[in-house]
Amino acid sequence: MCNIFAHSFRKHLGVIMILYTNRQYSSPYALSVYATLLEKGLPFELRTIDLTAGEHTEASYSQLSLTSRVPTLTIDDFSLSESSAIIEYLEERYAPPDFASVFPHNPRHRARARQLQAWVRSDLGALREERQTTVIYGQKNLQPLSPEGQKAAHKLLAAADTLIDEEGGHLFGTWSIADVDFSVMLNRLCANGDPVPHKVQRYVERQSARPCVESWWAFARQQS
Repeated sequence: MCNIFAHSFRKHLGVIMILYTNRQYSSPYALSVYATLLEKGLPFELRTIDLTAGEHTEASYSQLSLTSRVPTLTIDDFSLSESSAIIEYLEERYAPPDFASVFPHNPRHRARARQLQAWVRSDLGALREERQTTVIYGQKNLQPLSPEGQKAAHKLLAAADTLIDEEGGHLFGTWSIADVDFSVMLNRLCANGDPVPHKVQRYVERQSARPCVESWWAFARQQS
């Protein structure tokens, strides 16, 4: 378990936040919530749940998480699961100008960012299965992609070719939480050594170096 500025947080905002993730820190969706909290400057306590041991099915956790899943965020007596819902809640409750926004300002870019978030959570299943996030911080998967995995990779890289400029910059000019979700999906290929265009590699490297992402995978490496 990692404590992050819990005392100063209670003093500053008068509430206590706890983010629950899996013990291996392999959840890209927990990473998205973690990144949102850090980018907004919201100190919190980070706790891990051992999914292999079934801790998420225990009554104590089921009372916190309506769906018995990670990530779950508790704010005082309120708890919320599912990363997209958590991020939207944090964006509304801790909104600009008092707190940084994690979404683009332009309405069309904002909508596209949400589209990407929904897409990487609901599609590309073969790629998510064959190139799990453990390849980012642990052992590579030496098996070639299956035909379905190749199809998913081609679909992902086609979208990347449209969205990423030649310099590998942020998707919408300035950083947004969609950059975390999209780059992690692409990093399943990059980190494993699967071929990707040079601009995609640059984009992933840039996003991976952002402190909110880099620190998360540092936690994961400690557990591997």
